[in-house]
Amino acid sequence: MKIPGLSFSWKRAVGITGVKQKIARATGIPTTRHGLERKVGGMVLNALFGTKKKKKRR
Repeated sequence: MKIPGLSFSWKRAVGITGVKQKIARATGIPTTRHGLERKVGGMVLNALFGTKKKKKRR
């Protein structure tokens, strides 16, 4: 029986999640599948069309 709102992750407990986050921040390369697909897809589109995303001004 599970307790609502309580979960346990062995990867988080061992420290794997934190290491992956530090690597991703230092290199600028995401470690998640979705993040990596977004980054590679953006690079491919930029190579094909030669347009860069406009940066938002604040």
